[in-house]
Amino acid sequence: MSHTSIFDRFKLDQRVAIVTGGAGLLGNEFCRTLAEAGAGVVVADLDETAAQRVAESLQDEGWQAVSVKVDVTAPDSVRAMVAQTLSIYNRLDILVNSAALDPKFDPQHGGHSNTFEDYPIELWNQALAVNLTGVFLCCQAVIPSMLRQGKGVIINLASIYALTAPDQRLYQHSGQPPQYKPAYYPVTKAGVLGLTAYLAAYYGRQNIRVNALTPGGVYNQHDDEFVHSYSARTMLGRMAHKDDLNGALLFLASDASQYMTGANLIVDGGWSAW
Repeated sequence: MSHTSIFDRFKLDQRVAIVTGGAGLLGNEFCRTLAEAGAGVVVADLDETAAQRVAESLQDEGWQAVSVKVDVTAPDSVRAMVAQTLSIYNRLDILVNSAALDPKFDPQHGGHSNTFEDYPIELWNQALAVNLTGVFLCCQAVIPSMLRQGKGVIINLASIYALTAPDQRLYQHSGQPPQYKPAYYPVTKAGVLGLTAYLAAYYGRQNIRVNALTPGGVYNQHDDEFVHSYSARTMLGRMAHKDDLNGALLFLASDASQYMTGANLIVDGGWSAW
């Protein structure tokens, strides 16, 4: 019996990966990680121009990458994304569901002042459509080709707020109106964990592995007060850097995690452990 190096198990040569939200802060990192490991990458995003920039950047460095515009809330758009992937690469091995509405509290996005009792139903429904139904639709669309191949990997991005309630004190700044992390975020991300476990059980005997990756807060030019307060809640004393999830993502996408399904890999600097 030949011995396979552990390092070889991390290689993704001849494999093809779709990353939804591929132009986002983490999605961009995931696309690069998968490409550097040898995969052909599909940068899928609602922002077509941004997705194209990411793909072209990878191409310029000699990696395999294409961009696809996708609206994860629209079944036809999701099916077209998969069809385009298969027409280009003729296979599909990995899906990373990174697209999500995330109520960020950085300078670019501003604040969120709605209290729970007056939160608009329109925003709630929009978030359910993107964060939960979008994951459902993307999984549903990729699985037939994975079944034909006899193998596949799905990685769903969750959040520490799928495990614990948001600490609303983090979002309150002295001398400013109160802000709140909306209810839709922990609710939809908890739903993602439920869907992950369901699919892992449903398709385990068909050799389709489905796991969740749960990041903590990722630094993105947040103000000093927020960074200090958030960092104090973590065991490592800091927010995540945008590349801190890459090792875990590659582990889940590759054969290095070949006996792992239905799991939730938490990368949060210790936030949820105390």
